[in-house]
Amino acid sequence: MRTRRGLCYPNPKVNMCIENKIIKRKRNDFSGIGDRRKRSKLSPEITGHHPDLFDSLPDDLVVSILCKLTSSAASPADFVNVLITCKRLNGLGHHSLVLSKASQKMLTVKAQNWSESAQRFLKQCADAGNVEACYTLGMIRFYCLQNRGSGASLMAKAAISSHAPSLYSLAVIQFNGSGGSKNDKDLRAGVALCARAAFLGHIDALRELGHCLQDGYGVKQNIAEGRRFLVQANARELAAVLSMTPSALTAGGWLTWNPLPHHRHGAGSGCPLLSDFGCNVPAPEAHPANQFLTEWFLNSSKGGVPGSGLRLCSHAGCGRPESRRHEFRRCSVCGTVNYCSRACQALDWKMRHKAECTPVERWIDEDGENDGNGEMGEEDQNMVES
Repeated sequence: MRTRRGLCYPNPKVNMCIENKIIKRKRNDFSGIGDRRKRSKLSPEITGHHPDLFDSLPDDLVVSILCKLTSSAASPADFVNVLITCKRLNGLGHHSLVLSKASQKMLTVKAQNWSESAQRFLKQCADAGNVEACYTLGMIRFYCLQNRGSGASLMAKAAISSHAPSLYSLAVIQFNGSGGSKNDKDLRAGVALCARAAFLGHIDALRELGHCLQDGYGVKQNIAEGRRFLVQANARELAAVLSMTPSALTAGGWLTWNPLPHHRHGAGSGCPLLSDFGCNVPAPEAHPANQFLTEWFLNSSKGGVPGSGLRLCSHAGCGRPESRRHEFRRCSVCGTVNYCSRACQALDWKMRHKAECTPVERWIDEDGENDGNGEMGEEDQNMVES
């Protein structure tokens, strides 16, 4: 329909379509702007957030890093802090390869913190092939939990892998017949195990083997060869201390020579460096397994006594208890101390007992039997069996 000027009236349907198209275009324009804004908000260039690259690392690389960590960990807390970081580290931290590399200090367990979970973790490490875990758990089971068979088998498993402390501990068990009767002693087996541990450089085994050769205990007597082993033991002990404390020489005081009575009138003035014969060095740090034994019995309700009529080794760094009455031998001079081995006796004599030992003509044990022989013991500190 046209107007007077010849123009057409607007068609309402056409205008409606045009308006709709315009509206749709405007909506599309606004929606595009919104998408661009959303994309700009999520872009890392604007927000500074980058994707986590840890998830892209292969498991083999993470396991290798964890192996380095466990082998150099200074305490169990170093390993625990990694496990609680994330779920992935927790899972890979229990990998058998990681547990097999765990260091001695990482496996340290306090007696007051002993629990089923601690035993389960040590068993898991032992099953993974960790010799330190085998030795520590073996000592705890044999002496503390009195599970002799399981403890001895764990120590034997570590000894097969040439673990020197396990070899020496099995030698002490053979010398004393621990876990059995007096007739179960096997001196020749003890000397053989001690010789193997000494070959691997174990200081206590060297000292024990030296005294066995000097006394003819379980082996043919050879005083010169025994003396050589004692010199080697003290030289290794001194070298170990110097390597741990490089400033010890300037500190002064601990590296002194206190000659014994039969050495004071000698012509020479140098330090002989023989078995506990005058070179005073700090006491070596005890193995975590021995520390556990000491804490276990000292913190027990029995007041440091492993059982009725049983005694602990008098050397503070040992902690081994008797498994039967009169298993350990006593000092032949005073009769007030007892030791599981000659190595513990020599160390305790040098560190403590030398200043406390008082000769007596005779001493009586708990059963009223006189076991003393009245002999004076200097360095070798003769012992008699109870």
